[in-house]
Amino acid sequence: MTEIKGRTALVTGGGSGIGKGLALELARQGARVAVADINLAAAQKVAERIEAEGGTAIALECDVCERDSIAAMKDAVHAGLGPVHLLFANAGATSFDPLAEMSDADVDWIVTVNLHGVMNTTRAFLPDMIAAGEGHVCATASMAGLLPGWIPEHAPYSAAKMGIIGLMMNLSLELAPLGIHTTSYCPGGVASGMKANNASYRPARFGGPGEGAVHLSDDSAAAATSHAFYAPEAVAPMVLQAVRRNRPFVFDHPDQREHFRKTYSQVVEACYDDCDEWHCEHGTPETNPHGVMLVES
Repeated sequence: MTEIKGRTALVTGGGSGIGKGLALELARQGARVAVADINLAAAQKVAERIEAEGGTAIALECDVCERDSIAAMKDAVHAGLGPVHLLFANAGATSFDPLAEMSDADVDWIVTVNLHGVMNTTRAFLPDMIAAGEGHVCATASMAGLLPGWIPEHAPYSAAKMGIIGLMMNLSLELAPLGIHTTSYCPGGVASGMKANNASYRPARFGGPGEGAVHLSDDSAAAATSHAFYAPEAVAPMVLQAVRRNRPFVFDHPDQREHFRKTYSQVVEACYDDCDEWHCEHGTPETNPHGVMLVES
């Protein structure tokens, strides 16, 4: 079990949406909370609300696309609340554009904030967790990462979010023996301001802030809105329960199990059937005598 009460928690992207919901619920469950966001004013509002409700919180500005900004955030958390026990790498951005129509800056931003931001934030805080022999990293991925064939025109986003899942699952192999656990949170429909405000958070090196809401084609909109949307504060307790139980995943829409079956139980099993059929018909390939090393003849 991972303890929450009395621990120091950091939430990136904590100024709004899912991050705000997590920060508020962490405080309600007794954690000291560092609320980090690229929009400092938004983070301050969340921290002030936590303080007004009797909790302990600080607000920090951080652009997770920049390693120096992450390092400065870490120093500020240490100074204000001490070492981080619970890391919620939640900051992200979205897009619903055909890949062929996206600029280099568009693609780089989506991949950098969603995947590299999570990886670099995790790398920054792992040494302290390893030294303490305890800790938990919960990264916000997406159902679009677990089920990337579900919503169209979401390719860089789905790739980055699927990368988060791979990152967390592989990290668990090296960290669990050290007393540190990982969780991938895959929201399947949570209401937030991301669609309306996404472009306003774009850093200067990716073209700077933009205006207007994220555009969705009819096909993307139909897929993306084919399910109920929950409020962030409604799903946050689900996430923290999974963290306490050291679950590798946490979902919030049980009805989406059927999408999983269609993606993996049916499609992947059929591919294994094809592989098995090939081996039966043509024979199992000879084992390379040198193992992993290929020696050219």
